[in-house]
Amino acid sequence: MMSEVSILLVGHCGPDAFMLKSMARSFAPGAEIIMVNDEQALVDQLGAAKLMLVNRVLDGAFESEDGIGLIEQHAQGAAGKFMLVSNFDDAQERALAVGAVPGFGKTNMRSDETRERIESALA
Repeated sequence: MMSEVSILLVGHCGPDAFMLKSMARSFAPGAEIIMVNDEQALVDQLGAAKLMLVNRVLDGAFESEDGIGLIEQHAQGAAGKFMLVSNFDDAQERALAVGAVPGFGKTNMRSDETRERIESALA
């Protein structure tokens, strides 16, 4: 049975994807969490996913050099929202400028603020 909500973990290494998957499941218990590590898988999922959690430094085979470039490339045509996962404020600001919603860093992924941001993006 498919979930009504899909969250894509875009360009994360295995250990980070595991942590993010756990966090996403706790914040959005009914969501389907899908790991995406290449451009074609991302394109295939963009029409259905509500939220893309994009790594600042992409792990995998993508056309973009980094997560901000990926957001800029895909945000306009996507059905869901893009959120950058980065501890760097300047990267978060650049992501917002190219179409992302406010993101979070790995150091505060379990914070109330992160929970609110994810819940708001999925609403």
